Amino acid sequence: MTLREDAEQIIRKSIQAVLPDEAVQRALRGRKFGRGKIYMVAAGKAGWQMARAAADILGDRLTAGVVVTKYGHVKGEIPRTKCFEAGHPVPDENSFLAAQAALDLAAQAGAGDEVVFLLSGGGSALFEKPLVSGEELRDVTKQLLACGADIVEMNTIRKRLSAVKGGRFALACEPARVFGIVLSDILGDPLDMIASGPAVPDSSTCEEAAAVAQKYRLKLTDEVWALLREETPKTLSHVETEVTGSVSALCRAAAAACEELGYKPYLLTDRLNCEAREAGRFLGAIAKTHQHAQESLAFLAGGETVVHVTGKGKGGRNQELALAAAAEIAGLTDTAVFSFGSDGTDGPTDAAGGYCDGNTEEKLSAEGVSIYETLQNNDAYYALEKAGGLLFTGATGTNVNDAAVLLIRR
Repeated sequence: MTLREDAEQIIRKSIQAVLPDEAVQRALRGRKFGRGKIYMVAAGKAGWQMARAAADILGDRLTAGVVVTKYGHVKGEIPRTKCFEAGHPVPDENSFLAAQAALDLAAQAGAGDEVVFLLSGGGSALFEKPLVSGEELRDVTKQLLACGADIVEMNTIRKRLSAVKGGRFALACEPARVFGIVLSDILGDPLDMIASGPAVPDSSTCEEAAAVAQKYRLKLTDEVWALLREETPKTLSHVETEVTGSVSALCRAAAAACEELGYKPYLLTDRLNCEAREAGRFLGAIAKTHQHAQESLAFLAGGETVVHVTGKGKGGRNQELALAAAAEIAGLTDTAVFSFGSDGTDGPTDAAGGYCDGNTEEKLSAEGVSIYETLQNNDAYYALEKAGGLLFTGATGTNVNDAAVLLIRR
């Protein structure tokens, strides 16, 4: 197999391991439920797939369910379950309707019953019952998206403006027990920050929320400031949560796939959080260090990089990472770097990522393409397209960040 074929196989096996269906089955297989009723609520971009898998396992034990996911992500009916599609990344009226339907369902659950709560990335926008007007919530969300706040800062604010976030959905389920199954899209898997933690105790404080608002000089009404001063639940004794899919799992699966192909894998980090092109250059530097290796090696880094936009081109973080690596590994034999998102439709293009090898720079030079100038214009898509380096997975149905891999084959 070629290096490119190795890369394609590693990507395929990595994503397979973190698909929502697999994740839910791992969590529910063999789990013993009591004699009470079982209700199901699923929220997030993978919500429909997670709910379908859970419904298949629960069968006739499932009393009723509610699902909310992105527009276009409901693929059919699920028995005894109402499915909603709603707005992302900014909540809309359907987000509010779905959350109210989930709260109505939770109100039916009594002592001895159980609520299976399935959560994935995107839940913050998709699953929402605001304590302020919808217009005001959308305004705050847009301010947070525009000011450069990270996901933890955004959720510290948003959970205090919601009747379902920050542990409040779990409170609404009492006295029923809650079993949460989580696909994590945040580095380190902080449960109270994934989709703003609807069913886990909140570790953030009112003081931290105020600090975020002041840091970014958010324009907030008196009503919003009053909500930021109301504390969220700090203990929830009736809740059990299992993280069954994350970037850590993605990296472990990628390492296993590398090993099957004869590479000795090294996981550098599963918390990569830096500028994409710098991550690419770093992997390229590692390639130079090990260019005389006597055995096949694979170096892996999982996480989510960022792009500093300086131009008007087309691309994304994984494409920029690969293109930046191309300049570093130019001329190296049997060496490749590729980077991909677990959700092939999450970025600004139809490509899930990019691939380069020791010949990529030469190919681009022959086409009159400068890697430096391309990166300055954030135009990695067209450069990789010319070099045959675009990676496509399509909609995978999962979203657990990204993985970048350096392969050195001997």
